[in-house]
Amino acid sequence: MATGSGKTFTAVSSVYRLIKFAKIRRALFLVDRSNLGRQTLKEFQQYVTPDDGRKFSELYNVQRLTTNAIDPVNQVVITTIQRLYSMLQGEETFDPTNEEGSLFEVASPILSRSEPLPVAYSSKIPPETFDVIITDECHRSIYNLWRQVLEYFDGFLIGLTATPSKQTFGFFNQNLVMEYPRSRAVADGVNVDGQVYRIRTKITDKGSQVEAGFFVDKRDKLTRSVRWEQLDDDFTYTANMLDHEVVSESQIRTVIRTYKERLFTDLFPGRTDVPKTLIFAKDDSHAEDIVRIVREEFGKGNDFCQKITYRVGNANPEDLIAAFRNSYNPRIAVTVDMIATAVYTTL
Repeated sequence: MATGSGKTFTAVSSVYRLIKFAKIRRALFLVDRSNLGRQTLKEFQQYVTPDDGRKFSELYNVQRLTTNAIDPVNQVVITTIQRLYSMLQGEETFDPTNEEGSLFEVASPILSRSEPLPVAYSSKIPPETFDVIITDECHRSIYNLWRQVLEYFDGFLIGLTATPSKQTFGFFNQNLVMEYPRSRAVADGVNVDGQVYRIRTKITDKGSQVEAGFFVDKRDKLTRSVRWEQLDDDFTYTANMLDHEVVSESQIRTVIRTYKERLFTDLFPGRTDVPKTLIFAKDDSHAEDIVRIVREEFGKGNDFCQKITYRVGNANPEDLIAAFRNSYNPRIAVTVDMIATAVYTTL
């Protein structure tokens, strides 16, 4: 289903019907970071049943796991796949910081493995614990490392995604139950239509080269410490290496400056305030660069542009997301994928 068209709402509706009419005992809703888990819990709590008129949570018990224990009275359990694996390993506790970031953002020895994670029988969580398992953003992490976790259970498996990959179709044996593309969501009035305004640079398309003899800074992505090194040979990099192995601040600045210059002419003619803008970075280090350059180019203070990832210093990511939704500032938010879904703002 297209982003913003209601995947979680659809899943909640399905779970309600499965509990009431198919008499399933327990459903599991899997996410890959706790932020999505909190959003999912709110969806269940706010869902008004179409036939009864009461809230879902008034009829059925819903639990978002914050400890490694499942209360058997709950008909719906929400957790990250990381915590679920920890529970299957028999661990009594799990560090919640390991589920704050997306699996793409978190540096972990588990994620550096090349083989699937071993899963053994757990008497506390037997294979029949869940009748239905719904895995959100199923294009992300259900294959190599985490596949064994899902296949441990014998319940029906449902995947939700806006961007199914070949691996997604392969995992589900090409069993596409329902498709709701963006074009239909726009036609139905569920999603707002939009237009693509592409800002291209030569480096973005083709990469570039740094000639021998020049000094380049080598940066540690985690600590952001920098050391300078003189190139002995020409260094050629491709477009795919940009912002991963190579950072070109001039390329970032060109894109941001072009966006600023065209904002009130080509993109939003007649406006005077910068509309709420969400910039997706490739990783946390890339996000830091973008935030700094946006602040320099717009010159409107730190509150104007904020980084919203699971690593935001002393700030609470949930508070920043709420501010981006409802407050005047920040006007521009930079994230990796923490707020890729379920964020609605007023322009």
